[in-house]
Amino acid sequence: MTLDQLRVFIEVAERQHVTRAAAALNMTQSAASAAISVLERRHDVVLFDRIGRRIELTEAGRLFLPEARALLERAASAEHMLADLGGTASGTLRVHASQTVASYWLPSRLVAYHERFPRVDLQLTVGNTRSAAEAVLAGRAELSVVEGEVEFPDLVRTQVAADRLLLVVGNRHPWLEQRRIEAADLTDTTWVMREVGSGTRSAFERELQALDIDPAGLSVVLELPSNEAVIAAVEAGLSATVISSRAVDWHHASGRVRAVDFPMPLRAFSVLHHRERHVTRAMQAMLDALQEPDKPAS
Repeated sequence: MTLDQLRVFIEVAERQHVTRAAAALNMTQSAASAAISVLERRHDVVLFDRIGRRIELTEAGRLFLPEARALLERAASAEHMLADLGGTASGTLRVHASQTVASYWLPSRLVAYHERFPRVDLQLTVGNTRSAAEAVLAGRAELSVVEGEVEFPDLVRTQVAADRLLLVVGNRHPWLEQRRIEAADLTDTTWVMREVGSGTRSAFERELQALDIDPAGLSVVLELPSNEAVIAAVEAGLSATVISSRAVDWHHASGRVRAVDFPMPLRAFSVLHHRERHVTRAMQAMLDALQEPDKPAS
């Protein structure tokens, strides 16, 4: 049994799809299928049922999955220990980030980190705030960088930056004729929103509750998984959205969408790590780098 075979098994089990698992692991479908077949033949066990074009875990596969995850986590822990014993930041550092952070704030910091610590193999995965936090809890990432509030007692949260949300509409929206939008107006339009679990949506829903507005009372006509898709939908129609000022700056400057006058709160960008896991040299170096102040634009 090899670690690569375990990685393939876990990825296929989580996605229930060999082709998607292979793509996530940057390998061919045939190589992924072969890894599963070798694992099954070597141990004389069937891990997946092939049902038409779908696959499902067998009972043996379901029992083996937590053991496989634990083995990979132990192997990663051993790698981190060896890297630390080497006296400088090295090894693999897995970072998960929510979309707004990953698209508009984190890239320049990852580049600077790589230049300072070239022996660290950085692996970035992009999702939403919830999935990024859960990756650290599950041991699939050493660090996560997210926007908004995160409430997991096992995670240590350190604020690294601030971000402002904007209320945004397209150029045909009737709100552009009003000098100021009031809280009572928010239920008078349709909305395009990020998906449940995104930090942007969670922050807006908390603001609505602070204004005594039930988020379920909004007419949400579209839920979309990316900031760019949300902006495009708002530009094309008569709906409103709430989105990071970092995501909308260029679109606003080019006249594609408009921010309307409604006060929105600042929210935090935060880095998360697990309270009970060892902080390696590579992790500490990243924690320090993310807390460095923004450099002024030249």
